Amino acid sequence: MHVLSLLVAAGVAVAAPGCKPNYPGMITNIQVGPRPFWLVDQMEDSELKTELAACSEKPIRNAPFFSISHRGGPVQFPEHSREGLYMGARMGAGVLECDVAFTSDRQLVCRHSQCDLHTTTDILLRPELAAKCTTPFTPATADSSATAKCCTSDITHEEFLSLCAKMDSSNPNATTPEEYQYGGPNWRTTLYDNCATTIDHKTFINITDSLGLQFTPELKTPEVEMPFQGEYTQEMYAQQLIDEYKEAGISPKRVWPQSFLEDDVLYWIKAEPTFGKQAVYLDPRVDTPEGYEVAVEAMADLYEQGVRVMAPPIFALLNTSAEGEIVPSSYAIAAKEAGMDIITWSLERSGPLKQAAEAGEYYISTIADVITGDGDMYRIVDALARKVGVKAIFSDWPATVTYYANCLGLE
Repeated sequence: MHVLSLLVAAGVAVAAPGCKPNYPGMITNIQVGPRPFWLVDQMEDSELKTELAACSEKPIRNAPFFSISHRGGPVQFPEHSREGLYMGARMGAGVLECDVAFTSDRQLVCRHSQCDLHTTTDILLRPELAAKCTTPFTPATADSSATAKCCTSDITHEEFLSLCAKMDSSNPNATTPEEYQYGGPNWRTTLYDNCATTIDHKTFINITDSLGLQFTPELKTPEVEMPFQGEYTQEMYAQQLIDEYKEAGISPKRVWPQSFLEDDVLYWIKAEPTFGKQAVYLDPRVDTPEGYEVAVEAMADLYEQGVRVMAPPIFALLNTSAEGEIVPSSYAIAAKEAGMDIITWSLERSGPLKQAAEAGEYYISTIADVITGDGDMYRIVDALARKVGVKAIFSDWPATVTYYANCLGLE
């Protein structure tokens, strides 16, 4: 069904052509752009390449769950901005993400880290707000890099919404706040850094709901001492996130709350079981060899406690065989044997794959030995989809996953 028809059927208001787009309901077609086709072209000859190339003229619709927009579309658009959220939806993501942090007046806002405002917004160019930062800007010297630390909890909700979102980057050699603004990798772009719009969690809910899409809010681990201000506890924070969906009348079936903290996930399962049944555990234990083994061995125990969705990073789910094939890891096998659904993150975050593999980059570290170039992006996606059996993939450029999902008929 055409996206416009889906929106109308869902009761979403769609403005007339020619009107200024105030709501994502204006999106009437999905566009994946040239990147998926370029990635297929970069692949070595294989059955998979032939299969994906054969879909090049197939009509594209959104992928209801398989394609998750990670922070919007941060390969090109400032993350967690209104503009980035639109682009994630435009590229066919069926689920949109808001990483949730809190302000000094305890309002929930979308930001990847509680304390990243100095690299993801223009706060350092706002003297009255920069003065409130946990660590003010300190220029680089011959012996040290430039530093700053600005947190959502340093400022009010209103002050946060006055900021411009920008591409996440900083210049360690900066001697002024202006110089500090940019210093990211050359494969990201600042082309769309024209004061992108910061959003709060309620705005995220309204936009995503108007699209008829699903939600995955991540409760960010606080970087300030909890209880915040002596009374705002972690459980209050976790409950507030769920309450904003209830207040907006959102069905729990459309919400996939996430956290790296096991206690948050178990809290939702106990206190809000209709939301908790889709709570996603972003398993941090896999970052060490010892933790990885614990995670594998404890999978059944988590299932017994009500956890149904595991979400480790991509590297934790994949290994390579002696024949050079990408295969499921022991973690992936254990999760499936325990009855877990699996979501993973984050595709397209590594930059050019050959360079990333040579550098031992985090997301592809366990399969670096079989990576030869960007065409391997779809080998990774295919292994996750058909060999591991993931339910969904977070991507910094959702079009890549959307194209695959359409070609394979995945929902």
